[in-house]
Amino acid sequence: MNTIGIGIGGKSIEEALAGLEDMTAGAVPIGREEHLARIAKAQAYMQREGIAAVYLNAGANLLYFTGTRWYASERMVGAILPATGALEYMAPAFEHDTLKDFMLVDGPVNCWEEHESPYRLFVDVLARMGIAQDETRPPRVGICESAAFFIYDGIRPLATGYALENARAVTAHCRTRKSRAEIALMQRAMDMTLAVHVATASILREGISTTEVEEFIARAHRKVGASGSYFCIVLFGPATAFPHGVSYVQTLKAGDTVLIDTGCKLHNYISDITRTYVYGTPSERQRFVWNAEKAAQQAAFEAARLGVPCEEVDAAARRSLEANGFGPGYKLPGLPHRTGHGIGLDIHEWPYLVGGDRTPLDVGMCFSNEPMICVPGEFGIRHEDHFYMTEHGPVWFTQPAHSIDDPFGLRG
Repeated sequence: MNTIGIGIGGKSIEEALAGLEDMTAGAVPIGREEHLARIAKAQAYMQREGIAAVYLNAGANLLYFTGTRWYASERMVGAILPATGALEYMAPAFEHDTLKDFMLVDGPVNCWEEHESPYRLFVDVLARMGIAQDETRPPRVGICESAAFFIYDGIRPLATGYALENARAVTAHCRTRKSRAEIALMQRAMDMTLAVHVATASILREGISTTEVEEFIARAHRKVGASGSYFCIVLFGPATAFPHGVSYVQTLKAGDTVLIDTGCKLHNYISDITRTYVYGTPSERQRFVWNAEKAAQQAAFEAARLGVPCEEVDAAARRSLEANGFGPGYKLPGLPHRTGHGIGLDIHEWPYLVGGDRTPLDVGMCFSNEPMICVPGEFGIRHEDHFYMTEHGPVWFTQPAHSIDDPFGLRG
């Protein structure tokens, strides 16, 4: 007899969507005062470390420090943050008014016309800020780690009197430690995506395609208040052994492993949750691997303590997996990738739960915990939840999957 797990299947798409509601009420975006505090924190660090200025490129770093939402393109748009003094922006002249309209933290906009060099302007602005080139004792100037190479390549020949370096030391120092306001937004986004997961499991039926499920997830994310899915991976059967999916559409059949990895954005902060279960009666093999994955995820969580190097969390998950016969190391069947990643404005942020990352865990750091087990040719199991570090240790954003027979803990 084929039995279906609790909460899996049984509802129509319309019924599942009707059970969802907007979950964004009361969610407050990051305000100007917090952005100013971030700038002050960065400048204090720069002064302490002897970094004269950093360039913040359009994208997550510009958004984090200034609240200015601007997508990176082939044109140099960003801001120069000196160690002392006011932040200033850079943009093409024709974007001046648009950039001003998007600003949360105000500042002058240094502009160039299309036939002029933004890189020369960058160097000139640094000099005007009092950061002069000196080939004997060159001032340290950080270039945003997310800036395209063409920006660095354009600045480099004009800046022989500066010591150009990666600005990551400054940006990561600030961004890795989330504030209460950031954690609150991430908590709400995670809650929204978990509700979508529950609804998605309820619409599964034999013959449904991965494309149909992806379309439902996008609709469900909109129903809970997001603009849609920020990303979505839906896999059935042997395709679940591929961590980031396959190129072809699959159709669900009884006994298939189901892996769904998805998330959304709320006021620029991201959710990212994976649930794996079986459509039908789990085999003993599926049950064993599912439970081994749950044990590895718990081992990683228990290893996450303040001051512990990130790599130790990864090592704890791998020890658990190896005790159950997987690996060793990155060998398959087993865990082919890191145990987890930081998350915030970007879905993958530093630091990482992986060998070689000796960053000590600190209050406010947020991580995925997803020591996936891949069994090539059979299936893969990934439980992915996130936790954040407090003064008392790690706290889950969402509780891990309950059991293979009741993945969402609906039995009570």
